Amino acid sequence: MEVPSIGEKFPEIEVETTHGRIKLPDYFQGKWFVLFSHPADFTPVCTTEFVAFSMRYEDFKKLNAELIGLSVDSTFSHIKWIEWIKDKLGVEVPFPIIADPQGFVARKLGMLHAQSATHTVRAVFIVDPDGIIRAILYYPQELGRNLDEILRIVKGLQVNKKYGVALPANWPNNEIVGEHAIIPPASTIQEARERPKQYECFDWWFCHKEIPKEEAEEARKFLERAAKPGKLA
Repeated sequence: MEVPSIGEKFPEIEVETTHGRIKLPDYFQGKWFVLFSHPADFTPVCTTEFVAFSMRYEDFKKLNAELIGLSVDSTFSHIKWIEWIKDKLGVEVPFPIIADPQGFVARKLGMLHAQSATHTVRAVFIVDPDGIIRAILYYPQELGRNLDEILRIVKGLQVNKKYGVALPANWPNNEIVGEHAIIPPASTIQEARERPKQYECFDWWFCHKEIPKEEAEEARKFLERAAKPGKLA
């Protein structure tokens, strides 16, 4: 089964979730969505991730982005687990979780662990409002995800889509161009000659420009929060 790639349309799939049966990507039409898989319910690292996703749900919604989880556990297991999270940790999981006990969705999206046909890795698919896969991340079972970085990625991809620019390493705190955006490469000799007249450039192939500061500030708050230790009271 061929696994979808960045830039391709997210495959049409009907799935059973804790919010009922839904069809992807149509269910999130007009919105960004983040589909993430976890190895198993009632496991420590996955529990910390679901709490983190839930506590940042409103941040995702402000970015016009929704969340949806997935594992090869049953709907019954998902429901019991999120009840446990609410009862023991005081956090309500507000987004749907896909039940994939046969592993159909996991196989279709390349989420299964190489050493186990019954556990998914920590995969993340970020999909835009047109249903196009914009980013794919994979984490090992042993390492929980940084949720603020995933928020930064969604924000950065939205800036790319809105302004037609690329973003540098560690944006919006890049070591060379700060919060500026990178201009895509020139495609003609004439365009290359004009670049230094239009933008700030180190050379015609490395030009950058300022974008509205509020775009960078929104991304920066995620980085600042990620740098601060914190836990549930």
